Amino acid sequence: MRWATVGMFRRASHARSASCGSPDRVRERGHRVILQGGRVLVGESLREEKADIRIEDGRIAEVAPGLAPASGEEVLDVRDTWVLPGFVQAHVHTCQTLFRNTADDMELLDWLGERIWPFEAWLDEAALEASSRLGLYELLAGGTTTILDMATVHHTDAVFQAAEDSGIRYVGGKCLMDFDDTGRCPDGLLEEARAALDATERLIARWHGAADGRIAYAIAPRFAVSSTDELLLGVAELAARMGLGVHTHASENVKECEVVRRRTGHENVLFLGKMGLLGPSSVLAHCIHLNDEEIDLLASTGSHVAHCPSSNLKLASGVARVPELLDRGINIALGADGAPCNNRLDAFKEMRLASLIQKPLHGPKTLPARKMLSMATLHGARALGLDAEVGTIDVGKRADLVVIDGASPWMSTGDPLPAIVFACGPESVRDVLVEGRVVKRDFEVLTLPRVRVLRDAQNAFNRLAHHFPRIGVQS
Repeated sequence: MRWATVGMFRRASHARSASCGSPDRVRERGHRVILQGGRVLVGESLREEKADIRIEDGRIAEVAPGLAPASGEEVLDVRDTWVLPGFVQAHVHTCQTLFRNTADDMELLDWLGERIWPFEAWLDEAALEASSRLGLYELLAGGTTTILDMATVHHTDAVFQAAEDSGIRYVGGKCLMDFDDTGRCPDGLLEEARAALDATERLIARWHGAADGRIAYAIAPRFAVSSTDELLLGVAELAARMGLGVHTHASENVKECEVVRRRTGHENVLFLGKMGLLGPSSVLAHCIHLNDEEIDLLASTGSHVAHCPSSNLKLASGVARVPELLDRGINIALGADGAPCNNRLDAFKEMRLASLIQKPLHGPKTLPARKMLSMATLHGARALGLDAEVGTIDVGKRADLVVIDGASPWMSTGDPLPAIVFACGPESVRDVLVEGRVVKRDFEVLTLPRVRVLRDAQNAFNRLAHHFPRIGVQS
């Protein structure tokens, strides 16, 4: 059982009806779109085809050259472009976007204790919604059509509402924290385990399956450092009972691993396995500092890893053993993590960096462009249990698509795959579709007005600025 799109899998018992979705629905029944004249990267092999794409009711109905528009069909002229599957980022924190550029040059536990946890504790509902909308705008503008998001402890409805309104395909959940093994966490971020789990059930009832299944829930204990055994065992029980996935952090930082080892007597991933949190519905962010036994356990349980290279380098956490994990059959997806540790939410930069940081150690043929594009699309979809629905351009799949402008200098010659992975960026993304709905057209995000998003974020940041001097942040 996976957490993914309702309709593919059993609906959670209290899932909200699709009719309760936003008035700005992802698509209207019977809506038809045709993309004409593009060069399309088709299937798992990402083979190049000069083809048109017909979309019916949000799904890809045909991929073939020379398709004629039907009566009433919306036509999108994609001549001189490349059409790709939408990017799937398997680890982000849209709740943190407001605090971009305020927590630089720190290692993980200091970064959390001195900046991020205080920031999250100060977020009220309006500020959290503004932060999420800012992050969602950036993600859609850069061609990310699906995310696995970890919110903060409070006001999670605001994050889901922002996601529903944006048109993105969203899997996320309230962050669960009931313990502080660092002595740095504000009381406002800690809850009793039972209260946190009960709140999670209420959120599942409200949001899992919203927007015709475009919104789904993942249960999100932050990490072992901030979780009691009671909470983690409760997460495992709830996930099994509701048929949902688990999203957490693991083995990101040496000091983090030492804290977990000291308290539990186990290595981080082994401890999560003991708590029942590993398996094919589990996504673990980072997984840098692993021993061989932990790698064996990830492989044998079918757990997924979300690799976040920019964050890992910025926080000086280390470099994940990605080629080795892939060789063991572990599915590796990509994620930008949060804006305060990146400082972008850019799938292109994560593809490029994930490849380049491995080449000095493993050789120039390591993680070529085709593999990186697959990791940013299909591997992410697989981690979320969505690979039957998104992640490739194939007939029958949902039409989550990115249109890359072919007129840019870096797309003018040579192989398009290296150009996309190593040269392109969000500025290359002309159009974005999620389930057949155009959410970005001609370089403009349609669902989140840029001026309003930026204004609301700046106003929220300014409103919280009176807190900043106590932690040494200038506003």
